[in-house]
Amino acid sequence: MTTEREAPPAVADADEEFRARLREFFTAHHPGRPPKDPRERVPWTKAWLAALFDAGYAGPGWPREFGGMELPFARQVIYQEEFARARVPGPLGTGLNIAAPTILKYGTEEQKRRWLAPMLRGEVVWAQGYSEPEAGSDLPGLRTTARRDGDEYVVNGQKVWTSHAADADLFFSLVRTGTRESRQHGITYLVIDSRAPGVQVRPLRDLTGGHLFAEVFFDEVRVPAANRIGEENGGWRLARTSLGHERAAGALNQAALYRRVLTELEDLARERGQLADPVVCEAFVDLEIRVHVIRYNAERIIGDILATGEAGAASSVSRLLITAFEQDIHEFAVDLLGPAGLLGKSDPQAVQRSRWLQGFLRTRASTIGAGTREIQLNTVRIQATGMAPDKTSSTYITRKMPSAPTAAISWFSVRADTNKPMEIYAPATHKRAI
Repeated sequence: MTTEREAPPAVADADEEFRARLREFFTAHHPGRPPKDPRERVPWTKAWLAALFDAGYAGPGWPREFGGMELPFARQVIYQEEFARARVPGPLGTGLNIAAPTILKYGTEEQKRRWLAPMLRGEVVWAQGYSEPEAGSDLPGLRTTARRDGDEYVVNGQKVWTSHAADADLFFSLVRTGTRESRQHGITYLVIDSRAPGVQVRPLRDLTGGHLFAEVFFDEVRVPAANRIGEENGGWRLARTSLGHERAAGALNQAALYRRVLTELEDLARERGQLADPVVCEAFVDLEIRVHVIRYNAERIIGDILATGEAGAASSVSRLLITAFEQDIHEFAVDLLGPAGLLGKSDPQAVQRSRWLQGFLRTRASTIGAGTREIQLNTVRIQATGMAPDKTSSTYITRKMPSAPTAAISWFSVRADTNKPMEIYAPATHKRAI
């Protein structure tokens, strides 16, 4: 007799054969260490993505007609685990996990044929153009306009915090085709050529010294109406689909990624003789439980998508779990290393080329990007509980460090006021008010 989570022996054996084939392929075709010259990394990654696609090992959840593997859910999980284990480069840009599901659901057949396979093969890099200086978490307030002119739209405005903009060939963007007062009812989903006349990309330097983000300016940029996905003024529903799929795919990918990262941090602590400390062991137990929770929640989201086509409020829970975890694991790692944890990667005494400090600095923005923590909490409050948003008081988050035996039942505590707490399952390690 099998439990709900167990597979029949024949299925389990077939899954293990599939895992072995993946592992063999990733080992035999591994592209090696990335080039030191940043200018060479994009061509290097594109070559790997093309090899992956040509061998039939790209797009585990994609339909076969567009070059994907169309795997059942259990094998998609195995794929993500082996992909993370192999430490091979992932997709360029943000199109694969965000724009692609939207195109598959809402795009025309011509748009699917034109955009999907080149995206999956890495030939065309996509970047998301949503956030603006006055419309980040309040995305319905965006001001970038698109005026219809015959068979084209004329786009004017600015986007900010655009990831991978410098490498992008196309921006999938939200633009205002209605009045400003129409808010989400006047938003349209357009795909904009990054090299079209009037497009300007300005890099933004972050805490790590890198340029992952950029500002993007549109000055009388002409976009074919054929690049509109869905109906005019119907882009908000598409954007919600995009964000839900982003968080769902991100949860599954990051569960596999952070499983590996946590193991590497445990190995480092073991080498330094720190696992004998019961406080350190307790912190590792908490992080271990949270990796499992992230994975189980990701499986729940994918199940919802397969059943209903929508990620639902669980995608916001996923975002809360992941952002808290990645901040906490890097903060814990820097604390664990002591003074050595503060050395930059150019210092010869830096531990593992300062990867943990770099991660600590990079993840400070995790609770802002892709929807702030406060917005995610409100989404959970409204969609998961049916409670109306409280616009009159502050939202607080309590993140308690539990003892190891009770780590699985620690909580985010969401308070619309100080007297009526609402709690959702999401273990974490610190206490802070936002």
